[in-house]
Amino acid sequence: MNPAGTAAADSLRWGVSSKIQQQLAERVEAAAGARGRARSDPEYRALRKLAERNRKHPPKTPLDALQHVVDVARELTHGTFGALAVTGVADYVEGFVVSGMDPKAMVSLKGPPQGHGPLGTMRQDGMPVRLSDLGQHAKAFGFPPKHPEMKELLGVPIFAGSDVRGALYVTDGSRGAFTDEDEQMLNVLSRHAGLIIEASWY
Repeated sequence: MNPAGTAAADSLRWGVSSKIQQQLAERVEAAAGARGRARSDPEYRALRKLAERNRKHPPKTPLDALQHVVDVARELTHGTFGALAVTGVADYVEGFVVSGMDPKAMVSLKGPPQGHGPLGTMRQDGMPVRLSDLGQHAKAFGFPPKHPEMKELLGVPIFAGSDVRGALYVTDGSRGAFTDEDEQMLNVLSRHAGLIIEASWY
């Protein structure tokens, strides 16, 4: 394909992706409205905050939409760091977005964490992970060199259809230990992330 044809194809692809992201954002808006009476409900709070973020900064690409998800996750759980990984069929990280990390620190990383340790268990059994001391976990490895130190972790798997296609996690909450409500909020955000990945990635 010639350069002009390639540019046209890219433009069409991102145009379709933008439309999909807008449709998913509208679904979040509708779901938040439907749950509006239960304003103290963790799922409603997550949906409302995500709807607000989508409204203020309409996502144009899948990574834009996933960035909103991880930013909201970190904000609502008061995590120091947040991250969302998209994994392929070979269990390798194919997409990675973070929240709370200095851009210079991101540049210094040689690659995203592959999550072969505690995070990897989510891809095996599809169950959430909550750890008070990540360093003490028997399988705590998989972070790349110069990765920021992290202690407490709360993570949930991301499903696309029936397959685990990633993980959403936050670390080191500023209010103390992560709670069941924090996990509920991550679960609803991970379901939305799964829709994004299913619609735009696989």
